[in-house]
Amino acid sequence: MSQAKYYIVAFLISFSCALFAQSNDIEDIDVLKMRIKNTITQSDLDRERGDYFNAKDNLESALDIAVSIDDKKSQGIIHTKIGKLQFTVNEYNKALVSLTKAAGIQRELNDDVNLAITYSIRGTLHASKKEYKDALEYLKSAKTLFEEEDLENKIPEVTLTQAKIHLSLKDYKTAKSLFENTIVSAKKNNQNTILSNALIYNGKALDKLGNNKQGIALADEGLQIAKAEKSVENINEGYLTLSAIYENDKNFEQAHNYLQKHVRFSDSILNIERANLSPEKRAERISTYNAAEFQKLKKQVEDQESDSNLAKITTILSIALITILSLLTLSLYKNNNIRLKSNNMLQEKNDDLIEAMKKAELASKTKANFLSTVTHELRTPLYAVTGLTNMLLEEEPSEKQIPHLKSLKFSGDYLLTFINDILQINKIEANKVELDPVLFNLKTKVENVCSALNNSALDNNVIMHYDYQKDLPETFIGDNLKISQILINLIGNSIKFTKDGDIWVRVYSIANKGNDYTLRFEIEDNGIGISKEKQDNMFESFSQGSIQINRKYGGTGLGLSIVKGLIEILKGKIYLKSELGKGTTFFFEIPLTYAPETVKIEKEDYSKNISKLDISNIKILIVEDNKINQMITKKILNKMNLECDIVDNGEAAVEKVKENTYNVVLMDIHMPGISGLEATKIIRTFDKELTIFALTAVTLEDKMHEFDEAGFDDIISKPFKQEDFEKKLYEVLAANQNTASSF
Repeated sequence: MSQAKYYIVAFLISFSCALFAQSNDIEDIDVLKMRIKNTITQSDLDRERGDYFNAKDNLESALDIAVSIDDKKSQGIIHTKIGKLQFTVNEYNKALVSLTKAAGIQRELNDDVNLAITYSIRGTLHASKKEYKDALEYLKSAKTLFEEEDLENKIPEVTLTQAKIHLSLKDYKTAKSLFENTIVSAKKNNQNTILSNALIYNGKALDKLGNNKQGIALADEGLQIAKAEKSVENINEGYLTLSAIYENDKNFEQAHNYLQKHVRFSDSILNIERANLSPEKRAERISTYNAAEFQKLKKQVEDQESDSNLAKITTILSIALITILSLLTLSLYKNNNIRLKSNNMLQEKNDDLIEAMKKAELASKTKANFLSTVTHELRTPLYAVTGLTNMLLEEEPSEKQIPHLKSLKFSGDYLLTFINDILQINKIEANKVELDPVLFNLKTKVENVCSALNNSALDNNVIMHYDYQKDLPETFIGDNLKISQILINLIGNSIKFTKDGDIWVRVYSIANKGNDYTLRFEIEDNGIGISKEKQDNMFESFSQGSIQINRKYGGTGLGLSIVKGLIEILKGKIYLKSELGKGTTFFFEIPLTYAPETVKIEKEDYSKNISKLDISNIKILIVEDNKINQMITKKILNKMNLECDIVDNGEAAVEKVKENTYNVVLMDIHMPGISGLEATKIIRTFDKELTIFALTAVTLEDKMHEFDEAGFDDIISKPFKQEDFEKKLYEVLAANQNTASSF
C-alpha cells in the first residue's frame, strides 16, 4: 500500500473516532446529570437519618460532577443544600459562605424558585444567631419570590419563622397576625406539622397580649394536631406552652399538670433515644476507639526495633483492618435496610397524600354544587316574591293591604340579604374578593353612610354623632365600596342594639408616612353591650350574643364575620371593647393613600329614560320555564313600552331566534330539556352578534366562567333590583342604536 493510502486510512479512522467521542460526550453529560440527581437524593436520605457527614460527602461529590460539566443550576442547588447541612451542624460561618455562593449563581441564572429557598434558609440562619433585622429582610425576599412563582406551599414555613422572630422581639401584635396568616395557609395546604407549631406559638402571643383563654384554646388545638401527627417536638412544646400560660392565668394546678407531662414526655424521649441508638452510631464509636488503639500500638511498635517486631506489627495491622472492614460491612448493611424502609415510608405517605387530595377536591366540588343548587332554589321563588310585591305596591293597594305587602317585602329582602351574606362569606373564604381602588372623598363617604342610616337610628330614638379629624385630608385612594359595607354593617349593628341612646362615629389618623396613612374608625354606642364570654366569638359566622338576642333583635349572625373578612382583605385590623349594659365600641384600622382631588372622576350617567330611545322596532325574547317569573319579567318590560315574546325551554328559544330578529334575549339557565347554557352555545353557532343576558339565580363565582364560555354578554342575577335591570338594558339598546345610526 502506498504512503498516500496510509494517510487516507489514518484520516478516516481519526474522523470516525472523533464522531464517536462526540456522541459519547453527549451521552456522558446525560449520565452525569442523572448521577448528580441520584447523589443529591442519597444525600437527602442521609440527612434525614442524621448521617450528616455522609450527606455532605455526597453533596461534595455531586458538586464536583456539576462543575466538571458546567451545570450552573445544579451547582446553585448543591451549594444551597450544603449551606443548609452546615447550618444544621452549627457551622454558621461556613453555611453563610455556601448560601452566598448559591445566591450568586441563582441570581445570575434568574433561578427565582431556588433563590427563594436559599433566602428562606439564610433568614432562618440569621434568626438562630439572633440577627433579627437581617433575618426578616431575607425572609421577606423569600416570601416575595415564592408568591411571584405561585409556590403557596412554601410560604407557611417562611411566615412561621417571621412570626417567631417578632415574638422574640416582643412585637406580639405583629407576631399574632403572622401566626394567623400561617394557620390559614397551612390549613389550605394540609401542612399539619406547621399548623400545629403555629397554633402553639400563637397561643404564646395571645398570652403575652393578655388573652389567656384564647391562648390556651389555640395551644391546646395545636397540641391535639401534634399528637395526631406524632410530632415529638410540637407535643413537647405544646405541654411547656400550656404550663406557662396557665401559670400566667394563676391556674397553678393546671400549670403543674402540664409541666409534669412535659417532664415525663422529655424523659420518655430520652429513653427512646438511648434504646434506639443506631448501629451506625455504635459503629462510629467503635471505629473511633479502634483507630485510637491502633495509633497507640503503632507508636509502641515504632519505639522498638523494626526487625524483631515485624510479625507483631503485621498481626496488629491485620486485626485492625479486619475490624474496620467488618464495621464498614455492618454499616453498609444497616444503611441499605434504612434506605429501603425510608423509600417504603415515602411511598406510603405519597399514596396517603394523593388520597387526601382527591377527598379534598371531591369535598370542594360537593360544596360548590350544594351552594349552587341551594342558591338557585332559594333565589328563584324570591324573584317571584319580590317582583310581585313591588308590582302590588305600585298598583295602589288598599290601606289595609299596604302593611301586609310591606311585611312581605321586608321578609323577601331579609331572605335575599341572608343568601347574599352566605355567598359573600364563601367568596371571602375562597380568596375571590378583589380590590377596586378609586379616588374618593372619605369624609363625604362616611357622612353619606351616617345620613342613610339616620332614619333607622331615629326609629330607635338614637342620636348619631360624627367626628372627622380636623387636619386630616379628605381625599384618598382605596376601595370605597368595601369601606362603606364595613361601616354600614358596624353602624347598623350599633343601631340594632341601642334604644333611646347615642352612637358616635369617629375617623382619625394614628400614623402617616408621606401620603400613606393608617386611619382608625370608631363606632361607639351606649346600647346593651356584649358579655365577656361572647366577645371572643363575635367575628365568627352565625355568631350572636344569644338565642334570646337573635329572637329579639333579628339578624343572621353573618355581618361581623363579613366585616372581619373585608378588613383583612384591606390589610387592616379590627378590635372590640364592650361592657354588658354599658355599650360597645368597635375599632378598625386600615391603610389608605392620600391623593389630592385634582381631577374629579365623573361616572357615566345611566339615568336616561329608555323611552327617549327609538324602541318601535325593539323585540326581546324571554326564555323562562317558571310561569310567575315569565309574568313578572314581561310586566317590567311592558312598563317600559318594550315588546317581548316568551318561550319556556331552550329548544324553543333556538327555533325562535332562527325565525325572528331579536335585539336582546333574556335566558334562564335551569330549564327542562336543554339548559340555557346549551341553548346559548347553539345560538352562537349561527348568530355571534345577538345580545344574550343570563337571567339566573346562580351567582357562585366559580360558575361564572361557564357563562363566558357559553357566549353570554352579561349576567343579571335574580332577584334583581329593577333599576339595575333597566340600566343594563338601556346600555345595550343605546349602544345598538348608536351603531345603527353610524351606518
